[in-house]
Amino acid sequence: MTIAGTRNGPTTAGEVSWQRRCAPPITAILIAIALWWSATSVLSGPESVLRQTAPQHVVPALSGLLERQVLLGDLGVSLWRLSIGLAVATVIGMPLGLLIGSSRIAERAGGPIIAFLRMISPLSWTPIALAVFGIGNQPVVFLVAVAAVWPVLLNTAAGVRAVDPGLLNVARSFHATRWEMMLAVILPAIRTHVQTGIRLALGVAWIVLVPAEMLGVRSGLGYQILNARDQLAYDQVVAVIVVIGILGFLLDTTARWLLNPARRA
Repeated sequence: MTIAGTRNGPTTAGEVSWQRRCAPPITAILIAIALWWSATSVLSGPESVLRQTAPQHVVPALSGLLERQVLLGDLGVSLWRLSIGLAVATVIGMPLGLLIGSSRIAERAGGPIIAFLRMISPLSWTPIALAVFGIGNQPVVFLVAVAAVWPVLLNTAAGVRAVDPGLLNVARSFHATRWEMMLAVILPAIRTHVQTGIRLALGVAWIVLVPAEMLGVRSGLGYQILNARDQLAYDQVVAVIVVIGILGFLLDTTARWLLNPARRA
């Protein structure tokens, strides 16, 4: 009776918390897979290409890509291009954001130009990127950086404008130089805004990376989608798309964890 009572006793607070946290997303994923299977296996015609993209075909296709040792290599190349492009965007976007956020003249002068440029699709620059950089990694990194620079720049500028004027007045009362105010007051105060900008830039960069890799390169996840399409292997196309979605989710989750100290505490 004692053992049975212990096993069948009330669930702990930790178990309830885990169930509440994990049950909704797991249920949603299962429903999404069921809808995917219904659309591709039940509702599509017998000769439809959609049947090749059903879950029961995509999983073996993914396994085949892993066995041929092509997926992991392309994944690594894509992550490398993403990292370089995001780093370039951060190095350019943060100083410009600091300048625009701290100077009304710079904001009025640069505002129209920034509004004009950021409304242009990054992929519109593809012909120019290929003409300038040629075929290879450089045009892909350029397109990723062009896409990612705006969230970093705008969030940095917004953070500077949101700095408490009282903190700046205290720094001035101690006769702090502009450089000292930047290091001791402004940069610590805008950390959250910069982190948000980098996280948003990561998402935008990941979205732009895949189509950019379909243009003149022979590696990366975007290239693998084109390669599978040319072979009419639509199950492999969807398998790579699934990998892109999962990796994008993991990147965003990791970025939220790394950029939020409270979550790591």
